Amino acid sequence: MSMILSASVIRVRDGLPLSASTDYEQGTGMQECRKYFKVLSRKLAQLPDRCTLKTGRYNINFISSMGVSYMMLCTENYPNVLAFSFLDELQKEFITTYNMMKTNTAVRPYCFIEFDNFIQRTKQRYNNPRSLSTKINLSDMQMEIKLRPPYQISMGELGSANGVTSAFSVDYKGAGKISSAHQRLEPATLSGIVAFILSLLCAALNLIRGFHAIESLLQSDGEDFNYIVAFFLGTAACLYQCYLLVYYTSWRNVKSFLTFGLICLCNMYLYELRNLWQLFFHVTVGAFVTLQIWLRQAQGKAPDYDV
Repeated sequence: MSMILSASVIRVRDGLPLSASTDYEQGTGMQECRKYFKVLSRKLAQLPDRCTLKTGRYNINFISSMGVSYMMLCTENYPNVLAFSFLDELQKEFITTYNMMKTNTAVRPYCFIEFDNFIQRTKQRYNNPRSLSTKINLSDMQMEIKLRPPYQISMGELGSANGVTSAFSVDYKGAGKISSAHQRLEPATLSGIVAFILSLLCAALNLIRGFHAIESLLQSDGEDFNYIVAFFLGTAACLYQCYLLVYYTSWRNVKSFLTFGLICLCNMYLYELRNLWQLFFHVTVGAFVTLQIWLRQAQGKAPDYDV
């Protein structure tokens, strides 16, 4: 008999389970699938937003959107279009019920366990196709799956379900290769966003002064060409700080300190062209951005939540 067996709502960035079915079976096959749930939850950030894993008698399907993944377990003969329509309903209801701030700041597993009431009602509807067919229109989902079919995760890519998973790369249409070595940074904080904007402002101010220095050089032979170099180096340093704040690279902290040192050297050289308040502003912003780069580290290994 084709049917949906269980479903879970999981945060993508760290695999934290937000809600799940509470009536799952305890058979051997189900327990094995729960292990695959755990493995997948740790790798959601590396996977496409719509995937299927075939484990033999059962299929695991999931979709991800806005930092949250909706995962379900069904029998192998359950129709794909119904499976992803079910997940789409879970996604719409969850987004309507809970705002992103709550999901991003949740620290306790299953803190939205009350959402299981909706999961159970929806699961019962989808396990009774006769009552379902008159209530939903599957044509849109059928067309979407036809145009963009779910990525099929192979068991070889997933590795062992016993917690010892090999690093793997996922190739899927239109997205190139995503490697587990490509680390993600922690979510940006308000102070990090402010630092990014201030660094862009400093870069713009240096760029404008650099063009003014070029004009002065063309009009007067007395202008020092090194001032132009200092302004444009300051611009490049501020923009590179923005890059380090947004993206993870090797030796990221070291690069941020070296970039801050370059900002200080440029402002020391421009001492005659700027007053003390201007110098203080540029150096303070550089130090603030460096601190935010240091605070926003790469996400660590996801905790082993009991998904």
